[in-house]
Amino acid sequence: MTVRATSVPRRFEAEDLFRDPAFSHPVISPDGAWLAYLAPAGGRKNVWVRGIDQEQEEARCVTHDSRRGILTFFWCDDPRWLLYLQDTDGNEDWHLFRVDLEHPEAAPQDLTPLEPGSRVFSAEPMPSRPGTVLATMNQRPARLDMFLIDVGSGEITLLHEQTEAGVDLLLDRDGEPAFVSRVTEDGSTEFCTIDPDSGQQRLLLRAGGAEQPIGVEVQRSTPDGTGLILSLYLEGDDLQLVRIDRETAEVSVLAAVPGRSLDIMSVLAPGVLPPTLFTDRATGEILAARFTGPRPHIEVVDPRFAEVHAALAALSDGVLDSLSSDTSGTRWVATFLHDREPEAWLYNHATGRSRRLFQPYQHLDTAHLAPMEPVRLLARDGLPLHGYLTLPVGIPARKLPLALVVHGGPWAHDSWGFSAQVQFLADRGHAVLQVNFRGSSGYGRRHTLAARGEFAGAMHTDLLDAVDWAVDRGIADPDRVGIIGGSYGGYAALVGAAFTPERFAAAVDLVGIADLSSFLRSFPPVSRPYIASGWLAYVGDPDDPAQEADMLARSPMSRVDAITTPLLIAHGANDARVRREESDRIVTSLRDRGVPVEYLLGQDEGHGFGNPENEIRLQRAIAAHLAQHLA
Repeated sequence: MTVRATSVPRRFEAEDLFRDPAFSHPVISPDGAWLAYLAPAGGRKNVWVRGIDQEQEEARCVTHDSRRGILTFFWCDDPRWLLYLQDTDGNEDWHLFRVDLEHPEAAPQDLTPLEPGSRVFSAEPMPSRPGTVLATMNQRPARLDMFLIDVGSGEITLLHEQTEAGVDLLLDRDGEPAFVSRVTEDGSTEFCTIDPDSGQQRLLLRAGGAEQPIGVEVQRSTPDGTGLILSLYLEGDDLQLVRIDRETAEVSVLAAVPGRSLDIMSVLAPGVLPPTLFTDRATGEILAARFTGPRPHIEVVDPRFAEVHAALAALSDGVLDSLSSDTSGTRWVATFLHDREPEAWLYNHATGRSRRLFQPYQHLDTAHLAPMEPVRLLARDGLPLHGYLTLPVGIPARKLPLALVVHGGPWAHDSWGFSAQVQFLADRGHAVLQVNFRGSSGYGRRHTLAARGEFAGAMHTDLLDAVDWAVDRGIADPDRVGIIGGSYGGYAALVGAAFTPERFAAAVDLVGIADLSSFLRSFPPVSRPYIASGWLAYVGDPDDPAQEADMLARSPMSRVDAITTPLLIAHGANDARVRREESDRIVTSLRDRGVPVEYLLGQDEGHGFGNPENEIRLQRAIAAHLAQHLA
């Protein structure tokens, strides 16, 4: 008997799942006396601070952003100062702001008053120079230069100029140049040592290329400058964490897990995603690394951290997500991934005592939340595919409407953990399937390279094979399948509607790419060298007429006349990655043909919807769209 989605009782409304959580991203101060975290204030995520032993009721809000929520913040080495990154309405022109905790009534100071089109790409305290921050910015639009910012005075000093696009310095902990990386024409990266006296460079190794499409993701000097730490494929298929000796070029493996790769994901904003590496706050040494799998795996690198990690792991049946400590390594604040009960804990290693700080979704009844189950299937060419299936609670898993949720990137991956989107769809009676199609990160060299030239090809048939897998097992109704995604996932949704409209009864595209050539041409000059190993290697170069013709053939824009699937399209007016004009063109063409399409435009949004009222409006529209077309 088919169970219709409309017969399933709704337990959660969009506001329950998509409002800003009351507590997230806790970080302890260097002296261990204070806790900073994100919580709502004035309808937006803002930074709150309280004493480490105080309760939430005693916290004070120290930022007052009413335009767009704060995503990324960190402590300076002096706990008087707290720093955060902010853009304007999602345009990704990040600026670094300072908050003076001794004078919280004072307005935050913009430490990086950049011209439009320039941004802060990274920022972190400089340990060897107290009270300063090292920031990488494109003050020159086509170059990434390093600057030293005095946090107290706001003075900015040029530290190192980028000599040419794609050439970057790696500094030791004292801020001295130790290595230089250079992206070559084919997208691989050359790493050279720098002689401290003469400044001469010596080639150490050449790595990366198409097997690492977003570049060699981990690139850092050891704190003392004697080694280079990289994420590399060696002889096997798995991405490993390695150290290259500066003098001998000897390669030593710091962390490797058979059958798992280092957990690398592309980012939407500096510091938004959890780190691949956990480091010692005082020394900068690597403590542990995250690896992919059915559930993420934490591999301890520093044996001295093993006891702390064991104590932290005993606090939760989730997986360590983020970690901070005071400089003494005594007090630790940890968050844990979990598909239904993510949480945050405070742990004192000196006393062995711990207490739960918060559960961000404690207002949700966990009995009504659906578990996310790892699944494995084979693509039609035999490539193993991994993903997650989430089934609605309390109804038979037979011939359900299926929501195929496709991740962005594409060089990213779905992972086990709490997903408001997944829970929202499952609560409305949908089976939710996420598949890490070829090209997704985290599943080895072969899996990544299998995506070359396969946009709208095997990357799409992987998704179709996943749908067939669910249909063949009787889980999904083949006539009630919807495809949903953002960014690359939005492109995949448009491909589903334009290339295989007979397979999908509904599609939802959030900030998706409609025209691959237009998308690649929109990259700013500062980014061009860094896309050689990814977009140019996997999709093509729009400056080559033959390649551009192939890109057009793989673009939904070229097949808009074939779209019959009802579409919901959402875009941010300030999207710096996929221009809203791509969605405008799709919508205009469909409306001219009378094809059902709903268009949500967020005037104060960028590459995705972040403000809670816009996100709630979007999710209500998704629910209504699927209820109408998958009923």
